[in-house]
Amino acid sequence: MAGPLPLGDPAPADGRFPEDVRIDPLVPFSAYLHVPFCRVRCGYCDFNTYTSTELGGARQDQYADTLIREIALAREVLGATGVVRPMDTVFFGGGTPTLLPPGDLARMLRAAVDAFGIREGAEVTVEANPDTVTPEVVRTLVDAGVNRLSIGMQSAVPHVLAALDRTHRPENVSTAVQAARDAGLDVSLDLIYGAPGETLDDWRQSLESALDLGPDHISAYALIIEDGTKLARQIRRGEVPAPDDDLQADMYELADERLAAAGFDWYEVSNWAKGPGAGTNSVHASRHNLAYWRGSDWWGFGPGAHSHVAGLRWWNVKHPAAYAQRLSLDESPAAGREQPDLEARTLERVLLRSRLAEGLPIAEIAEPHRERVAELISDGLVDPASALRERRVRLTLRGRLMADAVVRALTE
Repeated sequence: MAGPLPLGDPAPADGRFPEDVRIDPLVPFSAYLHVPFCRVRCGYCDFNTYTSTELGGARQDQYADTLIREIALAREVLGATGVVRPMDTVFFGGGTPTLLPPGDLARMLRAAVDAFGIREGAEVTVEANPDTVTPEVVRTLVDAGVNRLSIGMQSAVPHVLAALDRTHRPENVSTAVQAARDAGLDVSLDLIYGAPGETLDDWRQSLESALDLGPDHISAYALIIEDGTKLARQIRRGEVPAPDDDLQADMYELADERLAAAGFDWYEVSNWAKGPGAGTNSVHASRHNLAYWRGSDWWGFGPGAHSHVAGLRWWNVKHPAAYAQRLSLDESPAAGREQPDLEARTLERVLLRSRLAEGLPIAEIAEPHRERVAELISDGLVDPASALRERRVRLTLRGRLMADAVVRALTE
């Protein structure tokens, strides 16, 4: 399960916004629908997810109806502001959304579309474990309006999957991709590198296997050890080695090299997409994730989900049982909320926008820190032409490897 929620201010039971919140109807609006169920908890995972023994009275077969209650509440809250925008993107994340019957996912999507509307050509994504994807599941999702499948491949090497506690069979990734392709879906593959015992050759094998499947998009994330996870405890006890920073850097460079050679363009530090179009303009870039990185508005539905609308942030109670109880009483499931000040918003904007290939406008950096751009250029972390001609901070390959250091330099 994820770490503790932020403190924030109390959230009202009716979910109404503060009177000073003003929604810009021109800012894109997205919906995130969280499905918190997993068959097995992966040792590295810090997401807000629950196996069947951890539900504490919450019922998986009633989850869709519960989340639809929150959609109805959101429609009421946004309606009171006078601004209800159609959705630009929808994302089913988890957990494992495809553990629910596909008909439940279709009902949740239909409820969101009925409540808010959806723009023509909107991106609608479902995350999936390879073992849960069948042609029948995919057909139901496509009929409901889903057009993108994000498959949790993680690795093609059995001992790496075992180190991550992933239970899917590597060969099922190919089956899932084929089912998605046959139905006309865009396909994204998620990979993780730096697992205990993983070598550079293991990572090369995973990259080549992923590319052989012909996806439209690949995400490659360095393994991060989160406090409170099984893997963190194993490392602390000396049972498995901690990730090697130098090896992870080598793995990232290999990924960038191989993906570029295969026609993929990086558009965010850990994400690559195929054309047409380049960088964030690629037709296969994740528009939903770009909405987060660009600071657009979104409503997160489900236990533990976070939302961001017009500068107001809030987060739901974590446990599915508490979430269901709140909504059964026609109360907002929000546990708390906040309105970050200018300093916090500036920090977040630098943190997120600097990771994008389109870069961060220097004008959006706080005045005292702009002079540090020259130092970052000198250190080989920021592209000099972009900074001098376009007045944007764009990371070099070395800068992507040290993105956190760039953020610190531009904010501290």
